[in-house]
Amino acid sequence: QVQLVESGGDLVQPGGSLRLSCEGSKDAFQWYATWYRQAPGKERELVARIRTNGGWTNYADSVKGRFTISRDNAKNTVYLQMNSLKFEDTAVYYCNSQPGDYWGQGTQVTVSS
Repeated sequence: QVQLVESGGDLVQPGGSLRLSCEGSKDAFQWYATWYRQAPGKERELVARIRTNGGWTNYADSVKGRFTISRDNAKNTVYLQMNSLKFEDTAVYYCNSQPGDYWGQGTQVTVSS
């Protein structure tokens, strides 16, 4: 069974940076690793996706140029580097693995002054 453990969420000031990590079990991320987020009162949205064995990435328009997704296949870990954070980035961030559509527990990111 795939298990995903997320970490790195915190309270950060606008303009600050944060790095999220998602550590998966050995059979995780065979196809894709994806970060989603859900803000209060909003639907879940895809933030960034990376193909495990390929070189392509995909980003939501709202985070392009500010967020970077990366992976370390040896550690079975995916990262989300978040720079120039804005108030609207406040959300619970979730890690997802494919195949199987497994989810992590979520980590809270709060951008506030």
